[in-house]
Parts: sequence; structure tokens; C-alpha cells
Amino acid sequence: AGAPRGARAHARPALTAPTLSGAGMRLTGDEALRRLTASDHGVLATVHARRGADAVPVVYAVHPQGLVGIPVDRVKPKASGPLQRERNLLADPRATLLVDHWDPVDWTRLWWVRAQLHWQTGESGADVDADADARALSRLLAERYPHYRDQPFDRVLVFRIVELIGWSGSDSGSA
Repeated sequence: AGAPRGARAHARPALTAPTLSGAGMRLTGDEALRRLTASDHGVLATVHARRGADAVPVVYAVHPQGLVGIPVDRVKPKASGPLQRERNLLADPRATLLVDHWDPVDWTRLWWVRAQLHWQTGESGADVDADADARALSRLLAERYPHYRDQPFDRVLVFRIVELIGWSGSDSGSA
């Protein structure tokens, strides 16, 4: 269709290309863990039997022994019964937590970290103490988020970090 006959087309403002020098760098494991720990929220993906990836935004805490705790709290309204992510984990204990930083102008500041996780249910063996881990992660969540000061959790989902992968638009913290 286009502009009506005789109408002048308005010029669109020129877009400035984002800054990106080089191709970016893979993060070291230590740097990926540092960024994962410092981030305050991410996206948790579990595996749904029909839909495949089931992704939800979450807050979390990272324990120095390679554990991640994701709360099921009473702060926000929830559907009754187990959440879909919990039902997914019962069928397949694998999960992924993705965190990132975005800068629309300076792409050298872009980065992401993907943590491959395994849900710890306490059924895996004597080395897993899910209750003690959940209590430790509850304390970390309470220290980190003011809304969780009184630990208003129905439960804390405990995951072991299986693998960390990260990328940065600059070479700081690279491998």
C-alpha cells in the first residue's frame, strides 16, 4: 500500500549500531559462578512432557558448595498443589537456570551464564541431605531478599550445579 499519493515519506531516525568489538569470549568457570551468584534473578527451565522447555522467572541463592536454592514462597499467590515446575522435576530432575546482562547500546557489556542443574530430592544417596541444604539456602535467600527476611517458604527447591557455561561481549573474565 505505502504512503498516499503526494504525501512525503517521513525519514526514520538513523539507528546507531550497538558497540561490539571482537566476537566476545567464553567465561571461565570461576567468572561464570561469580556472575551467577551476583545476579538477583534468572529464568528456570524444566522439561515438560508435552511442551518441552517450560521456562519461568525466578529468584535464587547460590551456596558455595555448588547448590542453587529456588524458593516456593507464600509471598506471591500460587495455584494449589505442586507447581508445574515441581511436577516437571518429578518426571525429569534436569533443569537450566539462565541469567544475563543486557545493554542495548554497548554490546561489549553483554553477558550470559547458563547453569545446568540437577534437582536434589534426598533420594540419590547418603551424600545428599536435602533438608539441611534447603535450610542453608533458606538462610541465604533471607539474607539476599528483604521479602524473604522471615523465610516465608513452603519449600526451597535444591539443585546441584552440574555445569556452568558463560559468554561475555568483552574479554574480561574470559578463558
